Amino acid sequence: MRLFVVTALLAALPFAGANAVAKDCPYVPPAGSAERKAIMDSLRGPVQSELKQDVVFLAKKFAVCRDWAFLEAEPQKPNGRPVNWPITPYRAAVDEGMCGGYVHALLRKKAGRWQVRVYEICASDVPWVMWSDEYGAPRELFPLH
Repeated sequence: MRLFVVTALLAALPFAGANAVAKDCPYVPPAGSAERKAIMDSLRGPVQSELKQDVVFLAKKFAVCRDWAFLEAEPQKPNGRPVNWPITPYRAAVDEGMCGGYVHALLRKKAGRWQVRVYEICASDVPWVMWSDEYGAPRELFPLH
């Protein structure tokens, strides 16, 4: 009987581990963590290039699930001041009140590095609605899943 109980417990271990991982999905990487910095740094290059200025991100929504990350953030200048929207391609959208002022991004970790899959700057709608279907990202990663 003891052998049966031990065998049953050992057989259940992989499933217990899977449930533990599932409960931690999604999670928010802590401020100052290497993971949070790596995700934001991966996104920073393309966004700075497009906005034509240095930026930091003020995270509004941040979620990581396995090897996927979703970020909704307000880009700011490194000194904390607002982005200089008039020098960006989004000037007209900002002037017309059609810019949400956020960056939305989906990233995936491959070979130990975070890579931007897709991002939207200044969306006036909800850009991530189809990202789960389009990119295979977990649905629970996104707000209102």
